[in-house]
Amino acid sequence: MKKTILSALSLATLGLASFTNTVKENPYTVDTQKSKLVWNAKKVTGEHSGLVPIKSGTLLVDAGKLKGGNFEIDLKDLTVTDLKDPEYNKKLTTHLKGEDFFAVEKHPTGKLNITSVTPSGANKYNVKGKLTIKGITEDVAFPAEVTTTGKNLTANAKITIDRTKYGIKYNSKTFFSAIGDKAIDDTFNLDVSLIATESASTTKASVK
Repeated sequence: MKKTILSALSLATLGLASFTNTVKENPYTVDTQKSKLVWNAKKVTGEHSGLVPIKSGTLLVDAGKLKGGNFEIDLKDLTVTDLKDPEYNKKLTTHLKGEDFFAVEKHPTGKLNITSVTPSGANKYNVKGKLTIKGITEDVAFPAEVTTTGKNLTANAKITIDRTKYGIKYNSKTFFSAIGDKAIDDTFNLDVSLIATESASTTKASVK
């Protein structure tokens, strides 16, 4: 009888532990039409900016807190927005899509997988991830602000990327010291503004 009671208590404790450690992750699907990814690159004589469409994206949230996510961006449809002259705009856009830069015919998409998220304040996080461009994957880290309201989510982040890590060395002073005022900065920025909506949730349970 005593063994039966102990067994029942053990099962109850196990069940409680399982319930306590259940993690409910709610995936939020990024609205690719309302979200925006703005690139900005600087050079000695000025700077250029434009847009990169988001092909798909998901953010994982648990109890209103960011836990992870993944994205795919459409480099093949990259645009330049600061040049109003159609001829110059086309020339720069074509160059950026070519072999000197993103080689979009061979590598039409880029990917970002979030690997860790550390809260740093109200709705603020330090995010680490793996960014893939031109088939090369490197670590990235950046601050982000994520807010959830019911089934809606907004997120903002600024990611600084060293293009030379992805084999993009065109007019880099690091590799071509004598190029003078033709030098282009090794880093460029991506300003990320996301709007997402909660989709079907998934539940994960762990037992200690």
